[in-house]
Amino acid sequence: MIKEKSKKIHKAKVARIEKVSANSYLIEIEGEISQEIKAGQFISIYCENLTFRRPFSVFSHNSGKIGILFKERGKGTKYIKSLKKDDLIDITGVFGNGFNIENKKSLLIGAGIGAAPISFLKSKLNEKNIENLFIAGFLNKNEIPSCIKADIAYTDDGSYGRKGSVITDIENIIKDYKPEIIYVCGPEIVLKTLSRIGEKYNIETQIAVEKVMACSIGVCRGCVISVRKDGNIVNAAVCKDGPVFSGSEVVWQ
Repeated sequence: MIKEKSKKIHKAKVARIEKVSANSYLIEIEGEISQEIKAGQFISIYCENLTFRRPFSVFSHNSGKIGILFKERGKGTKYIKSLKKDDLIDITGVFGNGFNIENKKSLLIGAGIGAAPISFLKSKLNEKNIENLFIAGFLNKNEIPSCIKADIAYTDDGSYGRKGSVITDIENIIKDYKPEIIYVCGPEIVLKTLSRIGEKYNIETQIAVEKVMACSIGVCRGCVISVRKDGNIVNAAVCKDGPVFSGSEVVWQ
């Protein structure tokens, strides 16, 4: 069993929690984390009566508060949804490698809950006055969180914005916008597609991989993927070696 002392434990208090779409919630917590948090990094939250903590990408970080955007999917998120203002929780982190921000014309793509770390990244780029275009995609208008402000929105059923997914017109958008770098978070099909398109157009691509995690520190090896390193194919733990990788280094199945 992984000892808690091997993690960075922080006591935190719920500052607010609200429903922001048909099935997603925004929780803000006040904790002891004072370090700078990079977009793409994550924290893990202890959920009562569950063995493993639940990892969540950071959606926002300001004035001592960390924002997490999540969907209710199981026992862990059901517990978090039940929390009230001023409830005490404990969190671990910050974990993982975040996006490496470069002073380049940026295309940002977030699909589903993957829009959360991309939204955080957009705020970081805006602070640095780096030109960017944020594309987000959801199943329908009812699933779009009110806290996500995309430049271009897609819905699968066309109930809001453009009809289709974030990869429906992506090559045309790339040809028109001419980005120098692409940042992505979402389901594997989105990551795989954008990684290959990035290589096709010789554009650097950074992807935040979504994977079920248990320990969050690379010990349990439950979130391993294959990557290319120094000419070889090796295993990498998403929680420790990622979750952000270069799209060109991931070995897609």
